[in-house]
Amino acid sequence: MISRKEVATTVPESFKRYVNAISENNLEEALRKNTRRFRKLLKNIPKKKINYAYAEGKWSLKEMLQHIVDAERVFTFRALHFARKDGAPLPGFDENVWAITAKAPKRSWSDLVDEFLALRAANELFFTALDEDQLLATGTANNNQISVAGLGFVCAGHVAHHMNIIKERYLGEYPPLKPVRKKKRQA
Repeated sequence: MISRKEVATTVPESFKRYVNAISENNLEEALRKNTRRFRKLLKNIPKKKINYAYAEGKWSLKEMLQHIVDAERVFTFRALHFARKDGAPLPGFDENVWAITAKAPKRSWSDLVDEFLALRAANELFFTALDEDQLLATGTANNNQISVAGLGFVCAGHVAHHMNIIKERYLGEYPPLKPVRKKKRQA
């Protein structure tokens, strides 16, 4: 399996924050542990928070979960496209337009959770089935070059990124960051 360090050069700058949001170096392990952590977090979200948005114009947790599902589908489709050596470049997607048109508020929370878990289970199987040649394959999406393995790490890291947002801004689990004080220089 290709390591997280090996994909660093095959991930566009805008996606490196997702790859850096996970600590596992092995893709299979990263996806498996990420799924387990996210499942646990989703189980512990209070019902009163499901339709909560922490500020005006921000997504509710339902809308965020729908976004996570949509993005995971896009990332994995890109990985499939590139792994199968299809050279056609793929377009980007406007996550805000998708969020509005997905109509997540009309969906049940349990259906959204079930959809994510089913999708992730299929994606774990997909990425595990790829050989090194397929994982190293690259293609162009949204005018950026990215590898199949890179997209797998992006899937895990994208979820990790949103888990941090959920904990901090929706559930208030993290204390506010304290300002860093500069040490006085000695003369």
